[in-house]
Amino acid sequence: MPNVTLHLGDCLEYMRGMPDKSVDAVITDPPYGIAYQSARRIDSERFAVISGDTQLDFSWMTEARRITKDSGCLFCFCRWDTEREFFDALDAAGWNVQSQVIWDRGIHGLGDLRRQFAPMHDNAWFATARDYEFPGSRPKSVYRVDRLSADKLLHPTQKPSGLMQRIILDVTARDWTVFDPFSGSGTTAIACMQTGRNFIGCEIDPQYYAIAERRIRDAQAQPSLFEGENAKT
Repeated sequence: MPNVTLHLGDCLEYMRGMPDKSVDAVITDPPYGIAYQSARRIDSERFAVISGDTQLDFSWMTEARRITKDSGCLFCFCRWDTEREFFDALDAAGWNVQSQVIWDRGIHGLGDLRRQFAPMHDNAWFATARDYEFPGSRPKSVYRVDRLSADKLLHPTQKPSGLMQRIILDVTARDWTVFDPFSGSGTTAIACMQTGRNFIGCEIDPQYYAIAERRIRDAQAQPSLFEGENAKT
């Protein structure tokens, strides 16, 4: 069973205590600086605004580069209207931005019904440290995985487990250590466990930390979904 460490608290403070070059990859979905609040859940109140999402803060990127091995990489979700700021911040932090990746969510969201195209995708940047190479075959830049329905969400920006598993299998190797500074409800942690990767993560919100802890415990009680060929890369 892979090692899993989840910390409750500010990721920047936690990273400052981590050794140089101690992780193999950073895979994360950080706050976008837009005070995001999801659509109303079925039979429930709306989620609160995500902690730390009132303004863009890229200070974590420099620490993330320091703790990542030169053979490592970073996969970071963002938005179309803040992607330029994310790109520039990654570059300034010492990452080599290599590709823009698209998540085709399959089901469109809301927005301005009269003036905007119905949004069906999320953006992400893929960046590398000095010596990174894909551990397997070259991935394609579009992932087509349906988003979760509103009644299944435990976190307002929760990604499907299947999406995170595919990303992890594409950009990391088995037994690597993945770090997620914004762990949310723990989906990346679970995807790492199911694909044979070690995981370290932080979550600042006690409510989501508790949800992530519970989901990780439940996943630890289940056999890996990827005991076969998919987990060997």
